[in-house]
Amino acid sequence: MKLAAIDIGSNAARCQISSVLNQNGRVFFKKVEYVRYPIRFGEDVFSSGYISDLKIEKFVKLLKAFELLLDVHDVNHHMICATSAMRNAYNAPEIIARVREEVGLEIQVIDGEAEAELINKVIYNFLDERNYLHIDVGGGSTEFNIYVNREKVASQSFEQGSIRHMQGRDSEELWGNMRLWIELNAKKYHLSRAIGTGGNINKLFEIAGKAPGKPIFRKQMEEVASYVASLTMEQRVTDLLLNPDRADVIVPAAEIYLSAMKWAKLESMIVPAVGLKDGMLHSLYERYHPERFVITSIS
Repeated sequence: MKLAAIDIGSNAARCQISSVLNQNGRVFFKKVEYVRYPIRFGEDVFSSGYISDLKIEKFVKLLKAFELLLDVHDVNHHMICATSAMRNAYNAPEIIARVREEVGLEIQVIDGEAEAELINKVIYNFLDERNYLHIDVGGGSTEFNIYVNREKVASQSFEQGSIRHMQGRDSEELWGNMRLWIELNAKKYHLSRAIGTGGNINKLFEIAGKAPGKPIFRKQMEEVASYVASLTMEQRVTDLLLNPDRADVIVPAAEIYLSAMKWAKLESMIVPAVGLKDGMLHSLYERYHPERFVITSIS
């Protein structure tokens, strides 16, 4: 069986197609195709409230390309989710209707709570007996989840993300609300470690040279973020091989991760390199597979 997840974020749109493998009752997802395109809806939406005509035209072409990929890979089931930028775009209903009519694909615009629930499906695999603060920073929103004994006990979504922060679209009040929520819950649940998801933390982890499965310490993150901030945009692209749409948001995103860790008084973070698209695949499997095997790994 093949499943596909299309994640339409504020910074980029991603399509991942995975095969579902059953190994002695345990389920693995093996990636067979992955495409990422920097659509950057957040640039338009967080400044004007609308997605521009130029980006709409590119988006429709992109969805047509994704539809062809689903077809040639003989995908059995797919899910398409749009997050913060599409939630806030005044012309989102028109775009969704056009994609439905011209491409034949249905886009679900999900709220922060639903986004966090989907990510939760795969985060569970990486938890242990510690109490965790999960930080997921997107282009337009940041989700916080707290896990105690591998169970989620609290969650909150804030309209704060790397693009909003880069554009100065956030406020002192928003930062204050985020800090208050984290400090209260960190004290209540005695948090001991962070877990980070999102493209920017994955890249910071890679730049730091950390081995998969090993934690990164806050001091190391601060050093890497400071190093990246000291480089010009051209150097970030040529020396660090960052995509241009990653090079400009990685430092604003790092500030959100580091602030959250500081407020929670956490010194280390694990970075499992999973996210919304993985949770979407998991959700599809649960919905359509006739038998229930235990999902233990995202490959």
